[in-house]
Amino acid sequence: MSLPLRFALRELRGGLSGLRLLAVCLILGVAALAGVGSLASAITQGLSERGQLVLGGDVEADLTSRFATPAERALLERQGIVSEVVRLRAMAARVGSDDRLLAEVKAVDGNWPLYGDFRIEGGARLSPGTAAIAAALGDKLGLKAGDRLTIGAGEFTVAGVVAEEPDKAGEGFGFGPGVIIRRADLDATGLLAPGSLFRTHYRLKLPPNIAPPVVVERLRKAAPDAGFQYQDRSNGAPGTRRFVDRLGQFLTLVGLTALVVAGVGVAGGVSAYLGARTRTIATLKTLGADTATIRAVYLWQIGLVTLGAVVIGLAIGAATPWVAVQFAADSLPVPPSLRPQWAALASAAAYGVLIALAFALWPLAQAARMPAARLFRSLTERRDRPGIGIVAVMALAAAAIIGIAVGNATDRLFVLGFIGAALGLIALLWGLAALVAWAAARAPRPRGTLARLALANLHRPGAPTRQLIVALGLGLTLFSTLAVIETNFNGQINRTLPDRAPSFFVIDIPNQDLAAFRAVVAKAAPAAEITTVPSLRGPVTAVKGVPVAQMNVPPDAWILRGDRGLSYAADFPPANTLVTGKWWPRDYAGPPLVSIDHDAATALNLKIGDELTVSVLGVDVTARIASTRKIDWQSLGFNFAILFAPGTLEAAPHSWMATLAVQPAEERAVQGGIGRAFPTASIVRVKDVIGQVGDLLRQLSAAIRAAASVTVAAGIAVLVGALAAGARARTYDAVLLKLLGATRGQVARATLAEYGLLALMVAGLALLLGGFAGWYTVTQVFKLEWQPDWWPVVATVLIGGAVTVLLGLAGSWPALSARPNVVLRDL
Repeated sequence: MSLPLRFALRELRGGLSGLRLLAVCLILGVAALAGVGSLASAITQGLSERGQLVLGGDVEADLTSRFATPAERALLERQGIVSEVVRLRAMAARVGSDDRLLAEVKAVDGNWPLYGDFRIEGGARLSPGTAAIAAALGDKLGLKAGDRLTIGAGEFTVAGVVAEEPDKAGEGFGFGPGVIIRRADLDATGLLAPGSLFRTHYRLKLPPNIAPPVVVERLRKAAPDAGFQYQDRSNGAPGTRRFVDRLGQFLTLVGLTALVVAGVGVAGGVSAYLGARTRTIATLKTLGADTATIRAVYLWQIGLVTLGAVVIGLAIGAATPWVAVQFAADSLPVPPSLRPQWAALASAAAYGVLIALAFALWPLAQAARMPAARLFRSLTERRDRPGIGIVAVMALAAAAIIGIAVGNATDRLFVLGFIGAALGLIALLWGLAALVAWAAARAPRPRGTLARLALANLHRPGAPTRQLIVALGLGLTLFSTLAVIETNFNGQINRTLPDRAPSFFVIDIPNQDLAAFRAVVAKAAPAAEITTVPSLRGPVTAVKGVPVAQMNVPPDAWILRGDRGLSYAADFPPANTLVTGKWWPRDYAGPPLVSIDHDAATALNLKIGDELTVSVLGVDVTARIASTRKIDWQSLGFNFAILFAPGTLEAAPHSWMATLAVQPAEERAVQGGIGRAFPTASIVRVKDVIGQVGDLLRQLSAAIRAAASVTVAAGIAVLVGALAAGARARTYDAVLLKLLGATRGQVARATLAEYGLLALMVAGLALLLGGFAGWYTVTQVFKLEWQPDWWPVVATVLIGGAVTVLLGLAGSWPALSARPNVVLRDL
């Protein structure tokens, strides 16, 4: 190998030349994969390293709407130091003001925090009768240190704004800004009435050398029926970890798609580079070099450039967590670990090398196999297909890429589908290109000279039709998909939600005060529409008699994660569709029955007659499934995945929830009346929720655009590669046409007609494919209604096609500007 290596290094002294495109494509793809993988891995590692801080202890045992009994508390205290934290929602207001805001209240005892430090700005302390508030709460209610604040029925003095809260990251998403008070002050708020919804967290600080899983197993055996839900410091924020893992997987697939797309650009770049080296290869063969030597020379060159590009891409990816900390620290759930994430970097490097191998071997083998005489006529000669050995190596590289992607995935079926769709799109575009070339060769010749020239350019030897259609198709399909998704998001915000929305949600209405609540609302708004439903919460503890803790829970079995909203109903709920089974009669009085969400039943392979056990205030209630329902979660009403038949939950302490539809002029009076009469009830203004939903959809749209930008850049690289691969032949064509009397403008118009014809053909396919991809994303991934606005979608595709055509014309301009005397001396 020493002789090919010496030739390769000697030729590289003149610069990278056409291999720059290869380097750019690989740097782009590898940097995307390494960056996404490193950031996701760094955040996950940060969660693990800060497990005690995130969780607030070594072990956490949670209860819903009740406190541990003395015996249960004693069991916990035998394991280590115990801290009790109660979390619930309540209305907060400045004393003397009717403006109220839903807040997340956290009541802590004297042992909190077990790990880390809690600080209030200005050095104040959380003493009895005081509250520490989040900055957002102070801004919205105009509160500062020393002001008086009402929470429920209690009054507190604001101690100051929270500066550091060690276990904040593990608490997940909240519906309002936070307030921290002493546990001993919680009773004075009146928020702990029977049926109130709250969550009690018992955090344990274990002695040294005691493994948390051992303690969890000990607690499970000692109190199997207590209804505790356990976590330990190894997974202090499971929801955050799941989100990071899934987002990382999605972005990794986007990056992998970008790298595969860039691989097409790699093939074009290598083809262009070897086309420029045709005379060198022919000369070497004339002097006695065989095919293996030629292939080794340029394989060394491609390998060295690939290695350099991969190293640069890995360096960019490795720096991504550090850049994220510098510029987006507030958006991250926890500070990521800044150590190199070697597994993510190794995967990205493997992807880059395998992509380069898979896409560079074909043009390299074509150039190496051609005899010297045919290489001297390479502009008009068709290239031979590579042998079976090269095809086998390419297939093995592709299989290795898929194997790495699937092996690193949490949802392997989804990953296979994603990769299959990406490869299927490229194959479809490649087939369309072959069909276009075939049809152009057999189509009737137009009368106009420029039209005949444009048509001939589509099928002549060396025509870049396939590369151009792949580049145009990928870019326009992506533009179409993004436009469809964005118009649907805008439709959700501007049409569906406001049309359906009530004015308020009200939760934690005391059971005994339901009639009084209706009277207060009717007094403030006589024509108000009121819908009330009973409300409880509890986790599913067993499925078909098998405890959840002993199950291998499927990834999409969301109904088993955490607490579920529970209710009971005699009438079939609106915005629901019966899928299987039968609804019970209004006067049902038999054994416990339950109706559950159809998707949840499918995920758990449940059928009519199977048993489901739910813990209600620490008491396990087992019911048989009577029906499954398809739930319209966008109905902006109260929907429950688990609904019980009458006669099961009525005796349990519970509260009520309500939706209120009132006139805009009556909203302030209704909110003030409820706040004064029922200080422990929580009121959510639906317009605020819609605003948050709108912000979320806009953020999702921005995230999709940001993630897709890498693929867009890769598509542009493919277009550049296609133009570069055909640059030599196009220059030759332009020179011959000029010798025959054509002007630069005429050649430019013929080129523009060629690109315009391709863009029009591809635009229709892009609209079809983008519409389907957008429909799947909107309806199946985000579970939203299908409400596209096609005019912006069509305009986006047409503008994208026009810009791409102009970009192609600009890329062809050097060929159009070439001087015949200079080119002919070089041919």
